[in-house]
This record gives sequence, structure tokens and C-alpha cells, in this order.
Amino acid sequence: MNDTERAAMQRAARAEALRAATVRALTGDAALHYSGGRLCRNMTPLPFHAPHLRVTQDERAAMAASAGHVVASACSSSVSSSVASAVWSSVASFRGSADSAALRTLHSDTEWHRQHMPADPVERLLFESFEQLRCESLLPPGMPGLAHNLRARFDAWSRGVYLSGVIDGDAGLLLYTVAQMCWSRLSGWPVLEETEGLIEATRASIAPAIGVALAGMRRTRHDQHAFAVHALDLAQRVRSMMDARRAAGLEDDDAQNQQNEEAARNAFSLFLEFDDGDDEGIALAHTGESRVLRASEHGYRVFTNRYDREAYAASFVRKALLAEYRERLDERIRAQPVNVARLARMLKAALAVPERDDWSFGEESGRIDGRRLAQLVSSPAERRLFRLERHTLISGAIVGFLIDCSGSMRAQIEPVAMLVDVLARALDCAGIASEILGFTTGAWNGGRARSDWLANGRPEHPGRLNEVLNLVFKDADTSWRRARADIAALLKGDLFREGVDGEAVEWACNRMRAHAANRRVLIVISDGSPMDAATHQANDAYYLDNHLKQVVAQQRAYGDVDVLGLGVGLDLSPYYRYSLAVDLSVAPDMALFSEVVRWIGKPAAA
Repeated sequence: MNDTERAAMQRAARAEALRAATVRALTGDAALHYSGGRLCRNMTPLPFHAPHLRVTQDERAAMAASAGHVVASACSSSVSSSVASAVWSSVASFRGSADSAALRTLHSDTEWHRQHMPADPVERLLFESFEQLRCESLLPPGMPGLAHNLRARFDAWSRGVYLSGVIDGDAGLLLYTVAQMCWSRLSGWPVLEETEGLIEATRASIAPAIGVALAGMRRTRHDQHAFAVHALDLAQRVRSMMDARRAAGLEDDDAQNQQNEEAARNAFSLFLEFDDGDDEGIALAHTGESRVLRASEHGYRVFTNRYDREAYAASFVRKALLAEYRERLDERIRAQPVNVARLARMLKAALAVPERDDWSFGEESGRIDGRRLAQLVSSPAERRLFRLERHTLISGAIVGFLIDCSGSMRAQIEPVAMLVDVLARALDCAGIASEILGFTTGAWNGGRARSDWLANGRPEHPGRLNEVLNLVFKDADTSWRRARADIAALLKGDLFREGVDGEAVEWACNRMRAHAANRRVLIVISDGSPMDAATHQANDAYYLDNHLKQVVAQQRAYGDVDVLGLGVGLDLSPYYRYSLAVDLSVAPDMALFSEVVRWIGKPAAA
């Protein structure tokens, strides 16, 4: 990661943080934040799916670049007015996505909206978009900047759909025209000028059929329930138009017609994703609300910790078997083209913290150097009168890997062990301390802790009800070379039982605090939600789940440990604000390692 990439990442993270701050300021909801481009509340993504609420990776990258141009345009007269205008338009569009989300949060009953969502895909798409446009039309008075941002965002989305070429087809043109008409009717602003001529004929032909519904939507936009009646009617009418045009044979090839319609829906919605459960992408971790934990006066409870243990994982494996595991792991790593030296340089750059080293003298800008003022008198044209601070990157960090050693992870553990082993080796080469930890339980279904609970008459809501077993595969004071054999204990399958994630995260963070460091990063690697059958049955389904959220939020409030969630085939964003989902069905390669390293650097940039 070079300085340019690092600076761009920092600008993007700051822009995302400002976007979240805008939403919180407008809504008064302190729990709102962005994760992966989606608006979340307490790390749970909100079910808002309208087109202009999501910002693509390309747009975030462009926004990071724009931030640099904004500074340049503000400081240099050589930047043209057209470039500056384009930059500020990009900034307004980016801010508009946050403003749109804030208005949706303020003015829409999410649960009611979901209950009345139509089943047909096109009708759902339109109904969702209409509700978003309704909320955006309810602007608070005295905020012209917000109105400008909303318009910039919708124009940017409209322009993107137009340039994609998808509205060249009949279905795409119809959907696009309806979106423009609804936007204009509800907001009172004109349609996108570039496409006004393109949609004019379609607008004129469908106006008699949808005019009454549009007028009703405009009239009832302050009442979500009344508005929905007209919105559903309009969505059904548009769906009927598409069916009629298909039946009339406006497309020569029916298969091509269906393909064009699918492309139109995708382009129109961009990131329109409903939780149908039938998508083939990486699933989102399921979470809910624990009534037991919420009602408890003393918060999270542990029935007994007399059987809890912390141990070195290698102590559970015979030395001969450990050597076999290490050989197997080495063979798999050798089969992958991974450049450890390059990873070490990337990690050092990602985790380094700049510290002032000295001054650079004879500069043409910066702070005035008093010792050179005499030169200004003797040589009025002299410009090298300034000095700048010179910084050196210091990598005094510690990185911890906390691996979920529950039963479901057993099938994934070889690629996970490869990933962790290579990263630990690269960190060692970079001079950065690392720990490899794991968490499991000492028994299935509660073990001795549950037996004690039964002997005590099964008191209600006992809290955590199992034997916690925390494992150390490599501690921070041991080099990778000395610990490489012990790391291979990850491959011992009978260590994998159940998982109490929240307590494990707390334990790992406390271990990291014992080491002096300018940055501490804990990467939790898991493939699912916390699960312990005994605790689940004696309390409720989300007891451990909600405790994990509390612990992660608490660690974030402390601010001295960055807790990141690396999901193995699962999106862990409901638990971890900084999360990354990876597919380890194939062995990790250099591209995946590079992505993980860039991700590790993001919390520091924020």
C-alpha cells in the first residue's frame, strides 16, 4: 500500500464518517452509522433498498479522489472552474445519499412498509422507490443545502442509468420514465435535462393511464398509509403496461425481451436488494433481540466459571501429530503463490502511525523559517523561506487473531489456518507483534456447568451455561518461527465444540491491552453467530448474540482496540462495524491476502 492509496483510503473513511454524522444529526439517532456502504443501527443494516441510498465502490473511490481535488481547487487558481464544479457536484451527490437515508428514517414506518410490499419483483422495485421519493419530498424548512444534495444525488443516479445504455430497451425506458415523472411530481423539480427529450414520447403516452395515481401520491405524500394506496396502484399499472407490451410483441425475441427486462430492473435499482433468502451471494448473519438479557437487572450473567480454562492449544496435541499437521499446512501454503515479503511491506504501511521525525528546510510552502528571513531582504524573489514537518512511519502495533473454534468451523479450518499462518509470518517479518488465539467450550451441551445447574433445581435464566475454553496458539512474545509448530494445532478437529463469542472477544482485548502499542487490532474470524446449546435453551435464542454486540460496542467505546470481524462465507456486519466477508471454499491467494491487508488498515484511516 503506497502513500497515495493510503491517503485515498483515509479520505474515503473520513467521508463515510461525515456521512454517518449527517444522518445522526438529522435524525437524532446516535446509533446510526455506515458499514460497507449500508446504513446500520447498532451494526444491524437497515432494510432500506431504494436506488440512491447505496453508494457503489466506484463512487466511494471517486469521492476519495474528489476530496483531494476539493483541496486543490480551494488552494490553487490553476484548477478550472469546470473541474471545481464537477468536484462539488460529486460531493453533493455523495452527501445526498446520506440525506436521503436520514429522511427515510424520519418519515417512513419500516415494518409497515415491509408488510405491504407487493410480491411481484417489478411492483416491489417501484413501491420501494416511490416510498423513498415520498420521504425525500418532505424536506424540513430552511435547508436549501439538503435540497441541493438530494437533487444532485437523484441526477447522478439518473445519469448513471442513462449512460449504462439500459434504457435503450422498451422496459428500461418505461421504468426510467416513471421514475423521472414521480420524482418531478413529488419534489416539484424538473426531470434530468439530458434525458428530457428521450423520455418525452413515453411520458406523453403513459400520462393518461397513471396521471390519477400520480396526483394521489402528490396529494397524500404526508400520510404514508394513504400514499401507499396510490403507490401500489401505480406500481400495478406499470407492471400491466410491461406485460401488455411484451404480449404485443414489441420485442422480436421473447427470450431477448425477458433478458432486457431483467437488465432494466437491475440497472434501475442498482443496489435494490430484498431479504428473500434466495440470493447466491454471501449471506448476512441473522440476529435478533434477547428479551432475557434486556430484562435482566444485572446484564449478562455467567452461572459458574469454576470450569473455565485458558490453555496452550499445543498441549492437547501429541508432538508427532503436531509435526504432521505442520507438514500438511506447509504443503498447502507452498502450493499458493503468496509473496510474504510484499505482504510484510503492505502490513507495515497499513499499520504504521506517522510520527514527527525532524524538519525539512528550504521549502517553498509551509511554516516560515525565521532564520531565512534575511534572504528575503537580500533576494526579494527568493521563495525557499519555509520549513515542513518531516514524518516517519512507526509500526508499533500488535495484531491479534481470535478464531472461532466451534463445530461448524472445522470444515473451514485449513484455509483459515493458512490465512492466519501467512499473515502472522508477514507480521513477524514487518516487526509487528501478533497473537493467535481461539475460543471453544470444554464440553458439548453445557458440560459440568449444566450439571451443576440441574443439581441446583434449574433456576430461571441462569445466563451462560457451559465451560469456556480459551486457547492460545501463539502469544505476542513468541516469534512466528518459534510458534509455527504450535499454530498447526488449529488442525486438531476435536478442539472444535461450541462458541461463546462475547466473552472471548473481551478476553482477547484484555490480553492485547497488556502490551504497549500505538495501535491494537483484533481480527475475529468466524463463520456464524454465537452458539451454545445449553445457554440457548436455558435463556433465549439471542442471549449470547446480544452479549457479543454489547462487548464489541463497549470495546469500540474504549477506543484502544480495533475489533474487526472476518466472516468466513458470512457477512458479520450485524456484530462488527468493520467487517469483511471472504470465500474460503478455495485456498487463499495473493489477491485475498492483499484485500485483507487493505481492510485491516481502514479503521485507523477512519
